[in-house]
Amino acid sequence: MGEIVTQSEIFDIVNKGHENGKTFVVTNGCFDILHVGHVRYLKKTKSFADYLIVLLNSDNSVKAIKGDSRPINNELDRAEILSSLSCVDYVVLFDENSPAKLLERIKPDVYTKGADYTLETLPERDVTERNNIRVEFIDFVQGKSTTNIINKINEN
Repeated sequence: MGEIVTQSEIFDIVNKGHENGKTFVVTNGCFDILHVGHVRYLKKTKSFADYLIVLLNSDNSVKAIKGDSRPINNELDRAEILSSLSCVDYVVLFDENSPAKLLERIKPDVYTKGADYTLETLPERDVTERNNIRVEFIDFVQGKSTTNIINKINEN
């Protein structure tokens, strides 16, 4: 079971871990309504390193990205659910629309994004290249998305 930690705590955790030869993989997202696509994505992400850090968009950040009707679940609920997954080691909230600033400070060994991105379209590309962070793109589970779940609920 993972932990919800502050940004300054994660910097200390990663620094100490790297000193002891441990590897870290980071991913980010809203994870608004957790579904099987999220779980498979996170399990695959964890396979790239000793520890998985999920950078979780805050409520304000989700609202800025997805619109006023989101998030469905508040940031503390989303963080607790994510941290309860066995594949997630740490959850860190952030307010910005992009995790670039945190990636710059954390300097994980690996960064994952969904396969709807490419290296050319990756918003964090400059940060990953400048800090020699390996990027892995993970395929989505067909038809599994928070938007699809919300649409199905609205149809009923």
